[in-house]
Amino acid sequence: MQYAGFSLRNNLFVAPMAGVTDRPFRQLCKKLGAGVAVSEMVTSNSLLYGSAKTRRRANHEGEVDPISVQIAGADPKMMADAARYNADNGAQIIDINMGCPAKKVCNVMAGSALMQDEPLVARILEAVVAAVPDTPVTLKFRTGWNREHRNAPTIARIAEASGIRAIAIHGRTRADQYMGDAEYDTIAHVKSLVNIPVIANGDITSPEKAKYVLDYTGADGVMIGRAAQGRPWIFREIEHFLATGELLPPPLVAEILDVCRAHLADLYAFYGEETGVKIARKHISWYTKGLVGSAAFRRAMNQLSDVREQLDAVEEFFGRLAEQDARLLYEEDIAQELAA
Repeated sequence: MQYAGFSLRNNLFVAPMAGVTDRPFRQLCKKLGAGVAVSEMVTSNSLLYGSAKTRRRANHEGEVDPISVQIAGADPKMMADAARYNADNGAQIIDINMGCPAKKVCNVMAGSALMQDEPLVARILEAVVAAVPDTPVTLKFRTGWNREHRNAPTIARIAEASGIRAIAIHGRTRADQYMGDAEYDTIAHVKSLVNIPVIANGDITSPEKAKYVLDYTGADGVMIGRAAQGRPWIFREIEHFLATGELLPPPLVAEILDVCRAHLADLYAFYGEETGVKIARKHISWYTKGLVGSAAFRRAMNQLSDVREQLDAVEEFFGRLAEQDARLLYEEDIAQELAA
């Protein structure tokens, strides 16, 4: 796929997720089939550039191109400064956040709250594009502030007119948060209105769903968020299905143990062991969710406080799984087989 001046291996994107899409996770998703992985949101507040959290979020050492960094804020000048700062520090694509529904973001008129003020949207987009003339700028937003005000088509036109190179749309309004089902009619409508790439986001949880959304909306690509948590190999599954129409078999337990091991080692190195163990807990929980016997394992995992205990527990859990079957078995799959 040609995207914002880059030739991608495919049209599959990792959605930016606070506390999730750090450098270790982005690198892993790219290794397992994603074309682009967008960073966690970086504040436009220049006072925070020196914080440890912001420095980590802006750390792209060893990351596969293209490096896409998402910025958030509500002031055009500060957003322009943030774009320049990140472009100067390795960002190859600047992505603007107008999709985050979190209260602490929307309460300062950033994230999806910006969709309520279309003139301000235009000023921010124009300021950011002008600030980094040699760096492509993209935009992520929702279908609207609420269901009565689905103004994504207007925002998309503003984006294209402002020089935005591509847009990603989550098929929910800000009021919807992550509740209910994503709708794709608005995304399809936006796709019919603009000539820049449109990436569809929301409830894309399987290869079949990815193909359905691409076919239904006519979108140029799909963006996967929560479905990649604990299952980063979903990207290669979708890539294979779109290319062949066939589903890959479930991955081998031994391979996923290797994937998990390498991911944990990267987390410990990136955050330091004390913080790394805490961050690792949620990823281990996601890796094991739905697997046979995982509920008791996750409860015990949350009590472990050091790297060795954590790694030993992961080895033991996946070792037990491998004794039952060479491939990953999820409880829902077993239930379906028994019911058939």
